[in-house]
Amino acid sequence: MQYRTLGRTGVQVGSLALGAMNFGTIGRTTQDEATAIVDAALEAGVNLIDTADMYGDGESEEMVGKAIAGRRDDLVLATKAGMPMGEERNHQGSSRRWLVTELDNSLRRLGVDHVDLYQIHRWDPRTGDEETLSALTDLQRAGKIRYFGSSTFPAHRIVQAQWAAREHHLSRYVTEQPSYSILQRGIESHVLPVTEEYGLGVLVWSPLASGWLSGAIRQGRQVASHRSTFMPQRFDPAVPANRARLAAVEQLAAVADESGLTMIQLALGFVTAHPAVTSALIGPRTLDHLHAYLAAADTVLPADVLDAVDAIVAPGTDLAADEKHDTPPALLDASLRRR
Repeated sequence: MQYRTLGRTGVQVGSLALGAMNFGTIGRTTQDEATAIVDAALEAGVNLIDTADMYGDGESEEMVGKAIAGRRDDLVLATKAGMPMGEERNHQGSSRRWLVTELDNSLRRLGVDHVDLYQIHRWDPRTGDEETLSALTDLQRAGKIRYFGSSTFPAHRIVQAQWAAREHHLSRYVTEQPSYSILQRGIESHVLPVTEEYGLGVLVWSPLASGWLSGAIRQGRQVASHRSTFMPQRFDPAVPANRARLAAVEQLAAVADESGLTMIQLALGFVTAHPAVTSALIGPRTLDHLHAYLAAADTVLPADVLDAVDAIVAPGTDLAADEKHDTPPALLDASLRRR
């Protein structure tokens, strides 16, 4: 396992980090399976575990808490808040009212007295930066969080939040967690230059592009049922973006074969090769998945392989632009751009 400094915090984390979204309902992973995955990941040198309150409505946090019991100080623990938790209109977002309440809920579910990294799951256009940053700064000073970061923020909001922290003399976001893979490279043109400018650590999610780069999705193969049920539109062959992805996957598979790599090694080696990326989040549902991911922990792609990838998917290109998750709200809701 390679280790890198998380932004300017001084904290050392592995180039692969364990994402726990699949623990519980979403991935149908039981507590025993989740504990075995955590055990094997820590044994292999993974030292950062990332979860979120909304994964299984708190179930993932509870399972992570049970899995890490007795070894809390051996790992960097990260969670997120901001996505809806139930039907109540104020049980979401990044207001002081909600973050103070929901952090306590997360700490209870995790069975700990603090988290190392608390992340705002999505930019909340209804809440000002000063409101959010002041709440996070107070929670940091109270010892409930060590650092805080953002997740899937547009580049301009990352910049705005850095300015607001300086303007109001508050602590700042020290990490960003964007989606990044060979098939979704848009952040190379805007987000990653900004994170480098401000010295942010970067924890990338979906480096296997929701399974497109796992090696299991190929021409003529049926998509696994859990994928087609959970996110059917992402695998529907009638969608032009999916046809473009499948064409790219076939070409990437040839590159992997010629280089003696698995598709997973190619995919994870690609994202961790970018100098702005600290860690790639892997989200195994089973031990077999985890071992396949860990086999890529020390993969270093040579220049000719990286050049071959660039020839298939150009730098800064998103093959599925509607899955970027950072589109400004006014482009999604007509009422925000019309009088």
